Amino acid sequence: MSNKIQTLSGYFHEYQKSVLDPETFWARIGESFYWRKQWDETVSWDFEKPDVKWFVNGKLNITENIFERYLHTKGDTPAIIWEPNDPNEANRIVTYRELFEMTNQFCNALKAQGIEKGDRVIIYMPMVPEAAVAMLACARLGAIHSVVFAGFSSSALADRINDCEAKMVLTSDGNYRGAKQIPVKAVVDEAVESTPSIEKVIVLNRTGEEVTMKEGRDIWWHDAIANQSTDFAATEMDSEDLLFILYTSGSTGKPKGVVHTTGGYMVYAEYSFSNVFQYTPGDIYWCTADIGWITGHSYIVYGPLLAGGTTLMFEGVPTFPHAGRFWEIVDKYKVNQFYTAPTAIRALQVHGLEPIQPYSLNSLKVIGSVGEPINEEAWHWYHDHIGKGNCPLVDTWWQTETGGIMISALAGITPNKPAHASLPLPGIQPIIVDAEGNELKGNNVEGNLCIKFPWPSMIRTTYGDHEKCKNVYFSAYKNMYFTGDGAKRDHDGYLRILGRVDDVINVSGHRMGTAEVENAINEHPKVVESAVVGYPHDVKGQGIYAYVICDMTGRTEDSLKAEIKDTVRKIIGPIAKPDMVQIVPGLPKTRSGKIMRRILRKVASKDISNLGDTSTLLNPEVVDDIIKGAGL
Repeated sequence: MSNKIQTLSGYFHEYQKSVLDPETFWARIGESFYWRKQWDETVSWDFEKPDVKWFVNGKLNITENIFERYLHTKGDTPAIIWEPNDPNEANRIVTYRELFEMTNQFCNALKAQGIEKGDRVIIYMPMVPEAAVAMLACARLGAIHSVVFAGFSSSALADRINDCEAKMVLTSDGNYRGAKQIPVKAVVDEAVESTPSIEKVIVLNRTGEEVTMKEGRDIWWHDAIANQSTDFAATEMDSEDLLFILYTSGSTGKPKGVVHTTGGYMVYAEYSFSNVFQYTPGDIYWCTADIGWITGHSYIVYGPLLAGGTTLMFEGVPTFPHAGRFWEIVDKYKVNQFYTAPTAIRALQVHGLEPIQPYSLNSLKVIGSVGEPINEEAWHWYHDHIGKGNCPLVDTWWQTETGGIMISALAGITPNKPAHASLPLPGIQPIIVDAEGNELKGNNVEGNLCIKFPWPSMIRTTYGDHEKCKNVYFSAYKNMYFTGDGAKRDHDGYLRILGRVDDVINVSGHRMGTAEVENAINEHPKVVESAVVGYPHDVKGQGIYAYVICDMTGRTEDSLKAEIKDTVRKIIGPIAKPDMVQIVPGLPKTRSGKIMRRILRKVASKDISNLGDTSTLLNPEVVDDIIKGAGL
């Protein structure tokens, strides 16, 4: 494809053009897509408000750039290869033509159930082709999808449904995950008890388990599509019409509905996918994420399909039924690009090299990492044993809010450097600033990572609360998007991401707001107050450490800790369950009542050599109690 960079000098040339004249640069990229009406202005922006628009007044439908664009040349090409959780179950290969017909049929089913352009639809489903069909059908019809990871609890699901006032939930009877069968429909039933906006629930038969179907509200997927036509004319969308809402955890309690719009997201998802992974037609590409996260949106569904690629979708986990499952799949399908999280790599590292030995992995051309900064030890293990030392490793940095990969090596083009995200993609203008917002120029600098110019796939607002979007992302530094991450630029100008600088913990590549976990802990009747921090964890990258003040009457410490963990699991889901709970007599607070988390982080990471100045604390003696309680 003409917009694919092929050499290092080509990268620098493109990058230079993209910074000197962003409008001409992005107009050129945008022109390779099919638009019903060309845009009037490439970009208009104001970070103060914030107000960002790309391809202004352009008219399109993103799915016409997947289906109508490729059907004549790629109708019989596999669009999705689906590998089930259990290797003994049959796989599925869905061609572009079949995916087109499934999408159209489901569009008609959604319409028959009352869904119209602009309605919000929640997708709470397993990793099956129908989950991608659900997303694409919403996009083709003009409905706004909001995928919720099907491991979240009923109350977390209900919060998200209520926030966007969704009309419908798409789900399954159950999910398979490793050796477990998860009763998903029961979670939805519980959630929907407190969501007045839900009119219909469509249920995919995945596990065949008995479920309760509520008359007039619930309908089986196979019944919903029965007798529906496989023709559906795509709805015309404005470039800035909402494509999807994806909820992300922040430093304040309630999850934020990050809004992405149609035109800019489409252009950037495809451009970043093709360039970072150096995707060539005919390649088999596999991203191991779940569609509940942004990675699944941009780099399982939209990016690969907009590039006319073949995307592999895996329902299971890396260690079931054995620790070589990933490598077995790579060999089975001759996977060329493999994209996973450092957490998965570290979890597999523990099993040693034996599970890798039966597999050649010769088909791999590119390996990638996503979700959190990859530590050097995991980087080398992945590069040497999976990439066999000759696959470029793209260590990608980006966020739910950015919509696509922002800083990364381009596979085989940018020289690799362990644990460094490396250089920004063309069109991305990152800067490092100090606490006051002064730009730290040159190399060998460290500070807060900001972006000073808009890019097509960036967040437009937080759903229903634009003020929150402004406060969280655009108020820390004038005229800049603040990422919430710290970064270092080394002597070569390569960027290394240092992790969160706000109260957000990165657990297995998924962001968890400390406030959200604290709010869940505080729901326990015996909890007086809590404080949550992240600490280094061998597998997850960061673990969750909870300090809790409790009323111990009628409880042992062990039973109370177990109850607290269970409370968090029920309210948010297993992903947010604290790894460590320490019952404490008090929390270190300043005179203004602010918890001094710096001290709690040091204790959690067993590093109390230098606790800094504690003289401003209201209760300095509590620090000794906490240290003693932690066994240090």
